[in-house]
Amino acid sequence: MTDISATPLLPVPDLRLVAVTWEQTQRWLTTVGLRILLTLVLAVVAVWFLRRLINRVVATMTSKSARRLAESGRAGKVLATATGMAGERQRQRVETVGSLLRSIVTFVVVTLATLTIMALLGIPLGPLLASAGVAGVALGFGAQSLVKDFLAGIFMIMEDQYGVGDVVDTGEAIGTVEEVTLRITRLRDASGVTWYVRNGEIIRIGNRSQGYSTAIVDMPVSYAENVDRVVGIIRDVADGLGQSPEWSDRLVEPPQVLGVESIVGMTMTIRTVAQCAPGEHFAVQRELRERMKTALDAAGVKAPPVGQLGGPVGGPP
Repeated sequence: MTDISATPLLPVPDLRLVAVTWEQTQRWLTTVGLRILLTLVLAVVAVWFLRRLINRVVATMTSKSARRLAESGRAGKVLATATGMAGERQRQRVETVGSLLRSIVTFVVVTLATLTIMALLGIPLGPLLASAGVAGVALGFGAQSLVKDFLAGIFMIMEDQYGVGDVVDTGEAIGTVEEVTLRITRLRDASGVTWYVRNGEIIRIGNRSQGYSTAIVDMPVSYAENVDRVVGIIRDVADGLGQSPEWSDRLVEPPQVLGVESIVGMTMTIRTVAQCAPGEHFAVQRELRERMKTALDAAGVKAPPVGQLGGPVGGPP
């Protein structure tokens, strides 16, 4: 038979100790635990509220310039449509700036909530903050170029130096902007080559599409022609282009005939200029040349003698 007295007995839990432990747990839950839960709830509410506020503020700020421009008459409407302020450019600015601000707000709120919870749990924050400071300094020295790119991208986007669809000259590459991020700008040049330019490496930039572009057409005629007659014919052509429904949306202002630009040998050059929507000056120049050529031929205006023609001004045809 088995000796029952030799079987080891399990320790009987002390009910008083269990009661004390449960009481301490309840006290912790009603004090520290409640504070931790309240901290988490406040952090979630703060992130939600600040993100909504950022979306509204950024959308309002970036749309003010477009609205003012659209309300400024014909020129404003042409520029607002051509620059894409209500389209892709506006959308990307809002998304980029909003994303940056939302990320900053989320990081700050989450960091503060985490530090608060750690303090409530009794975890010492001094060594952690010191280690984070040293790591931040090391990261700043090791990633200077990356930080430089991001800072340049932030200011470039906030100041609206250029956007999607603009033709820009970065010094190293000239092309149409296809994408703008905080770190790089992607361009496509006239040959179809894609360029990736780091924002921090852009020292200067020329925006050929901001505001408006200028079409310049120099029409050479014979020196023997009557100036008033030739200028009158060209002015009629310019007025006709400005009143054409097909071209009025591309012109900020009707073309202006400035008069005789130069006289070289037997060649007299009449200059005409027109303010156009960004990127439309090449098309306007071609149309003006075609209409001028037709009108001058119909009026019997003589061209300069062979060998006396001056070079065209105003860019490629």
